[in-house]
Amino acid sequence: MKGCRPLTDTEIQGVLDSFKGENRLRNRCLVLLGIKAGFRISELLSLRVRDVFQAGKVPDRVEVTRQHMKAQIESRSVVLHQMAKEAISERIGELASRGQGQPESYLFRSQRGGNAALGRIGGWCVLKKAYKTLSLTGRVSCHSLRKSFASRVYDKLDHDLVKTQKALGHKNIQSTVAYLNFRQEDIDSAVLAI
Repeated sequence: MKGCRPLTDTEIQGVLDSFKGENRLRNRCLVLLGIKAGFRISELLSLRVRDVFQAGKVPDRVEVTRQHMKAQIESRSVVLHQMAKEAISERIGELASRGQGQPESYLFRSQRGGNAALGRIGGWCVLKKAYKTLSLTGRVSCHSLRKSFASRVYDKLDHDLVKTQKALGHKNIQSTVAYLNFRQEDIDSAVLAI
């Protein structure tokens, strides 16, 4: 996480548009859930069909269990943005058409076969290829998705740090502060405005 940066709106669209081929819907869903729901990469990769498809539809909220969270005492409930819900729905349809839509199936399956989840390195490879295609500069990583989410939520909440902490599921507000330390442009603007 340290040192990686969030993505701009143009970069996000470029990443989404860069996905082609057999895993296009999987990869788009991965990015959209990272950017629009703020999941950690380990949380994303742990999701199963049963977590995101209930009673024949994508729920409004997804429960992330404690075992997949970093330093959390309890699970957290994450609201799903409409774009994330649409991406999940497309992904579930794709899995179903391949005979892989069972409740126990991983949402982000590896290409190794069977019901294996995409690993952290596999997730990074998906993003790294997109970042390279777009010639993105600066330090970008899997965590750039979550930092992008954090930046947008912080702005939408009128820079309310406590509410942003809640949205990110951080136990310690210092973790939230660390996510927002990249906002040097805000500091620069304030200094130049005085």
